[in-house]
Amino acid sequence: MNASRPSALIEIPADNCTLHATLEIPPNARNIIVFAHSLSSNNLSPRNFLVARSLLHRGFAVLLPDLTAVAAGSPAPALGHERDSLLLTAKHLVAIIDWLDGHDATRGLRIGLFGACTGAAAAMIAAALRPDKVHAVVSRGGRPDLADDLLADVQAPTLMLVGSKDTAVIDHNRNAGAKMGRKPLLELIHGANHLFAEPGKLDQVASLAFLWFQTTLARCA
Repeated sequence: MNASRPSALIEIPADNCTLHATLEIPPNARNIIVFAHSLSSNNLSPRNFLVARSLLHRGFAVLLPDLTAVAAGSPAPALGHERDSLLLTAKHLVAIIDWLDGHDATRGLRIGLFGACTGAAAAMIAAALRPDKVHAVVSRGGRPDLADDLLADVQAPTLMLVGSKDTAVIDHNRNAGAKMGRKPLLELIHGANHLFAEPGKLDQVASLAFLWFQTTLARCA
């Protein structure tokens, strides 16, 4: 991820399978951001990579995992069973959070989650299940509403970033926010669509994510 500091390719055990991830820890890092991709994507998402690189350059450790692994001998969730896939993704994310807390190089780093699309729902579920370990969440063009009843248990301060042209997802985020005990901040990126493909919009997402993580994670010191 950074030419001067090669990323470490790591393996994390989870639910009788092995998750592969890219981990980068800059000197003096105090926080680590774990990325959760959508059900149809993987850890090579160029949009998540851009945000991760921006956070890395600002002193955050970053972890880009592939959350699609399944246990040996187990079938992948069938097409059309999005709920099963989402719960599996969230379960893997929880395993990663627990691994970070027990790993020498990452123990003590404050954890934030960055979820994109359906990965945002997985991040919300993980935050609800690990309230003592997840201290901030950012959703980018996300579907946090898919976390359903667990939304009420999310204690981490949450920022929802949605393109102003993405009207359906704006409604989904508002519905999710209404179910949360700790109300999130919904920020519309003017002129952006669902993929934030317009010039400069992903850079704006990265800047807002940095400010959110910097502010909220510092409160946990």
